[in-house]
Amino acid sequence: MEKFKNVDEYINSFPLEIQEILKNFRKLVRENAIEAKEELVYGMVGYKLYGKPLVYFGAFKSHLGFYATPTGHEQFKEALSIYKQGKGSVQFPFDRPMPYDLIKEIVEFRVEENKRYKK
Repeated sequence: MEKFKNVDEYINSFPLEIQEILKNFRKLVRENAIEAKEELVYGMVGYKLYGKPLVYFGAFKSHLGFYATPTGHEQFKEALSIYKQGKGSVQFPFDRPMPYDLIKEIVEFRVEENKRYKK
């Protein structure tokens, strides 16, 4: 796995069309989880809010992997059912439109969940 110094370096390592998707995801999370801390974790972009994981995303060969912990996926299981999934993960294929509105809803849900850790 390649080591990157920061999120910008990670994003810029991909082809332009993938960079655009990653930048859109990043913007969406930043706008809806303003207080979240951004970091590179597990070889992808991750966000923590109030010291707890919020969401992660990363680019792979043919999809964007999105991880909103099992609770985020469980809450939106019907909407996510059309995508390939694993425990706590979902794959959004690059050859289909990205469901940005759904991602926004999931991020908002996870922000509300993490508020219980706010001090």
